Amino acid sequence: MNKVGIRLFLAAFAACLFSFSAIAEEGEELTGVTAKVVTTDDGRLTQEGSVLEDGKWILPDDSPTFSITKKPTYKVDWYTYNGYRRYHDACHVCHGPDAEGSTYAPRLADSLKTMSYDDFIAVVSGGREVKRPGGGISVMPAFGDNKNVMCYVDDLYVYLKARAVEALPRGKLSGRMREKKPEEARVYDKECYGE
Repeated sequence: MNKVGIRLFLAAFAACLFSFSAIAEEGEELTGVTAKVVTTDDGRLTQEGSVLEDGKWILPDDSPTFSITKKPTYKVDWYTYNGYRRYHDACHVCHGPDAEGSTYAPRLADSLKTMSYDDFIAVVSGGREVKRPGGGISVMPAFGDNKNVMCYVDDLYVYLKARAVEALPRGKLSGRMREKKPEEARVYDKECYGE
C-alpha cells in the first residue's frame, strides 16, 4: 500500500474514533489542537513540541505543523506556503479567501481551532453533511480520490492551523515569503503522483 493509500486508511480509521480534546492535561501528548503557539529561541513561531523531521515540522502526535520566521524577513516553511497555494486552488471558492468562510461554507480558521488532524483528514477525504438551522443541508464534497487535494492534505492542514491560531495573518504569500522546497517534498510529489 502506498503513502496515499495508507493516509486514506488512517482517515477512515480516525473517522471511526472521532474524538476531540481541547486542553492538554499534564503528561498528555501535545496535539495540533492542544499545543500552544510558541516563539522558539531562534525566533520561529510554531507549536510547542514541534520538531523538524524529514523536512517537515511535526508534533509529538505525528500531526504536521507550521514554522514561521518573522525576523529579519517574514518567511513561512514550504508546507505552509504550499498549503496556502493548494487552499486557494481547491478550497477558497467555498470557504472564502484566507479561510474566512462564506455564506454557505464555514470559516475554517475557526474550525481548525478545535478539529484534530485525524478529523480533518476524515472530513476532507470522506466529505460531510451538516443540517443547518431552518432545515437546509450543507455538503462538503469528498476529495479522497482527488490527488491534487489528498497528496497535499498535510499542507492544507498546516496552512489552516497557522490561520486558526493566528500565527499567519490574512493576505497573500508570495514565493519570496517561503523557505526553499525540501528535497523530501520533491520526492514525495513524484511518489504521490506515481512518477
